[in-house]
Amino acid sequence: MAAAKGGTNWFAVVIATITVVAIVGVGALVVFLNNRATAPGAAPEGAIINSETGAISFGDGPDTIAVYLDFMCPACGSFEAQYGDLLAEAAGDDTITLEVHPIAIQDHLSQGTEFSSRAASAMYCVASEAPEAGLDFQLQMFANQPAQGTTGLSDEQIIAIAEQTGGGAAADCISDGTYKKFVRDRTPETPRVRRGSRRPPS
Repeated sequence: MAAAKGGTNWFAVVIATITVVAIVGVGALVVFLNNRATAPGAAPEGAIINSETGAISFGDGPDTIAVYLDFMCPACGSFEAQYGDLLAEAAGDDTITLEVHPIAIQDHLSQGTEFSSRAASAMYCVASEAPEAGLDFQLQMFANQPAQGTTGLSDEQIIAIAEQTGGGAAADCISDGTYKKFVRDRTPETPRVRRGSRRPPS
């Protein structure tokens, strides 16, 4: 799913464990758990990451294309297959600024493995630890996109893709699922797709 902004008409597409070391009152424990559940997830940091909006930016062009993607979403996969290389090329030569927003809207379709959250977190890990590998990692994740209703890729398989694309430095971050909570916090902020949105020229 994608949305164009910045005045461009180029296109917009439909797109723990908790350890208690002392005896505490039940009330205090409930408060602690509630606060923990609502606490914001750790925000990713890096030269190409906007920690507030969750945007991962590639390129420095005058027009901004914002893409919201879930690595298990078939429509997102189709979009990437058709336009991924084009967007990467345009960002690479600074024709556009490409903003990638990893989201998790299909965790319920991965048999309890939370693949969408894990994959989106991995995208942030690579963008943070090896930003030059970010777009290649994204493209290869979609090239290896699992079908809905499966368990998705394992962390080990995701790490292998990161290593193949030059993002091996993000391995520990991926294994830890460092940014899963951040992804879940940001996902409700995904803009709604407008009907009648225009597709990019072929």
